[in-house]
Amino acid sequence: MNDRTLTGAGLIGTLVVVGLVAFGAYGFVTGYLLESPGDLFGPSVGVLAVAVVVVGALTVLGSRSKRWLRSTYW
Repeated sequence: MNDRTLTGAGLIGTLVVVGLVAFGAYGFVTGYLLESPGDLFGPSVGVLAVAVVVVGALTVLGSRSKRWLRSTYW
C-alpha cells in the first residue's frame, strides 16, 4: 500500500501554509520595505537570524539521522 494522494486534509494544510507565507510576505513588505522600522529593525534581524539557525540545525540533525530508514511506517 504505497498510494500517495493529496487528501482533503493535505490540501487544506497546503493552503494554510501558502496563506501564512503570503501573510508574512505582505507584513514584511509593508513593515520593512515600505516604511522605516526604526528602533525595531535590529531586534527583528536578531530574531530572524536565531530562527534560521534553529530551523537549520533541526534540519541538519534530522537529515543525518538514520533511524527513519528503519521505521515500518515510512
